[in-house]
Amino acid sequence: MVSISPLGQWEDMIFSAEMDNAIKFGYKFEILWGYTFEPKNIFKSYVKVLYALRLKFTKSNPLNYIAKLLLNGLYGRFGMIDSFPDITIFDNIKSYENFLKKHSDDVINDKDLGTKIMVQHRSDTKDQQTALYGNLENHNVNIAIASAITAYARIHMSQFKNRDDFILYYSDTDSIYIDRPLPDYLVVYKLLGSMKLENVLTKAIFLAPKVYYLETTDGNVIYKVKGLSHNVPLNFNDFNNLLIKQSLLQKMQTKWIKNISMGHISVINELYTLQVTENKRKLIYINNKLNNTMPYSVKNKEIE
Repeated sequence: MVSISPLGQWEDMIFSAEMDNAIKFGYKFEILWGYTFEPKNIFKSYVKVLYALRLKFTKSNPLNYIAKLLLNGLYGRFGMIDSFPDITIFDNIKSYENFLKKHSDDVINDKDLGTKIMVQHRSDTKDQQTALYGNLENHNVNIAIASAITAYARIHMSQFKNRDDFILYYSDTDSIYIDRPLPDYLVVYKLLGSMKLENVLTKAIFLAPKVYYLETTDGNVIYKVKGLSHNVPLNFNDFNNLLIKQSLLQKMQTKWIKNISMGHISVINELYTLQVTENKRKLIYINNKLNNTMPYSVKNKEIE
């Protein structure tokens, strides 16, 4: 699901703290129904220990990177789909064929082991047990926790999207690009949750979430294209040309495709196509060149 912040009127499932924050900016809500959870600060020690490691070691040190992965990956682990397949090893082809007569739609993959066959499949029995008794397997999945973490991140970043003392060009989960320095009280190095100055730019092109090109005052070039290998060289003109309406960029990249059940990795050449889209905001063009964006408006459950 794409996360957008539209205008208009619609129905949605929203975290209560994010609703309270939106009210500050003029949104109005009618509560229809919901779930209640007991609030508790369960990650304070976890975050404190790992963040201390990040401060202790430089970015080039593996321990800094490991601590970063553990911090950033936690909420994603809680947000995994709680549907794990079963693996059954059949002694011979006949027993497998008997299984297929009733469960052919449930088979995900199979692997020939010589005299035996290993099969990855969905389990009706497991689904029935879950429906009757709850999930008997503990996968440590909790959508409420994952949703709350991402909601609190949006709440934190909303303070930078609703100010009139600077122009905001682009923002991500924990970063902003603006036209002047932030007030000193918002920039406290080594303080968890505060901002810090990463770069001062001379040129910047922002095309989409995690798709941008930067030139710093130090003469460095930084660019990012989600889904495209950074080994593929790109330059200013590549990004600048994509500002033209309906233009696209195509690049070949090498991808490694792993197949765990078959036990091998395939190396393929893939054509990557990049084009500016209106996934989150409506694009505004002047003389066929992208100039700005604006929020969508929802009316009668349809996006205008």
